[in-house]
Amino acid sequence: MREPPSPGSEGRSLPEDSAAQGPPERDWQVPEHRVDELGPRRHPYCASVFVINEGSRLLSQLDRMKRLADRVDVVVADGGSTDGSVALDELAPRAVRTLLVKTGAGRLGAQMRMAFAYALRQGYRGVITIDGNGKDDPAAIPDLVRALEDGADHVQGSRFIEGGRAINTPWLRLLGIRLVHAPLISLAAGFRYTDTTNGFRAYSSRLLLHPRMAPFRSVFSGYELHYYLAIRAAELGLEVREVPVVRAYPAQGQTPTKIRGLRGNLQVLATLLRACRHRFDPVGEDGESREVVNV
Repeated sequence: MREPPSPGSEGRSLPEDSAAQGPPERDWQVPEHRVDELGPRRHPYCASVFVINEGSRLLSQLDRMKRLADRVDVVVADGGSTDGSVALDELAPRAVRTLLVKTGAGRLGAQMRMAFAYALRQGYRGVITIDGNGKDDPAAIPDLVRALEDGADHVQGSRFIEGGRAINTPWLRLLGIRLVHAPLISLAAGFRYTDTTNGFRAYSSRLLLHPRMAPFRSVFSGYELHYYLAIRAAELGLEVREVPVVRAYPAQGQTPTKIRGLRGNLQVLATLLRACRHRFDPVGEDGESREVVNV
C-alpha cells in the first residue's frame, strides 16, 4: 500500500539529483507507518536502526550511538515492538531524531523501504543501516559516512577484512557466510564481497533513486532487499566498497537473531538464490517477467 505524505515532511524536497531519477515518488510502495519526529534534521546523513522487540539491547546500543549525534541523525525504524523499548520517553534522551513505526504488512524489507522513503523525503544524502540488537559497534559509522562523502554508493561493513573483527560468531553461521552466502552474491554482483549477511551498511541517495534500481516495491518484504541492493549496485556500475566493522555475538546465552531453525534458514537460502538469479530486477528490463508481488 502506498504511504500518505509523512507528518512533518511538507515543504521538504528530495535530494538535488533526484529530478532525473525514478520511478516517481507517487509510485513508491511503502508500508503504512507512523512518524514521530523528536527534533529537526541536523546532518546530511542519517543512521537508521532496525528493531523489533530488542528491549535493553536496543537502549544500550542507542546509548553508544548518542556520542555520534554530531555526525548523523538517528532514526529508529521499528517493526512493531511491544516491549516498550521504543517509547518516546526512552528515545528522546538518547538523541533519537525520529521514530518510524511500521503498521502495515512486511518484515525487514518493509522496514527498510519505510526508512529509505523517510530519509529521501527529508533530503538526506545517504542512509547508514544498522541492526538494533547490539551486535554491531556503531563506532564505525563515521567511516561509512566518509565512504559516502568520498563517492561510494553501496558501502558494506565487513568483519572479515583488515581492521574488522568477528567476535564469537557461531561456527555454522561463519561457514555459511564464507562458503555459501558471500561467494554467491559476489558471483552475481561481479564484485568480491566478504560479509554479505552483515546489515551494517550505507547507501547513497543516488543509489536509492537510480532509475534502474527501484527499491520501493512490495516484493521486498523480508531479506530480499539486502541481497538485491548489494548485487544490483555493482551490476549497475555504481561505486561499491567494503569498510571494516566489528560484529560481536554474546559469549553466552541466546544469539540475537530473527532467523530461527531449519525453516528460517531454508527461507533465507531460497531468497538468496532468487536474488542471485536476478529475479528481483525491475520488470521488463531484459524482456523477462520478474517477481512483482508480495512474498
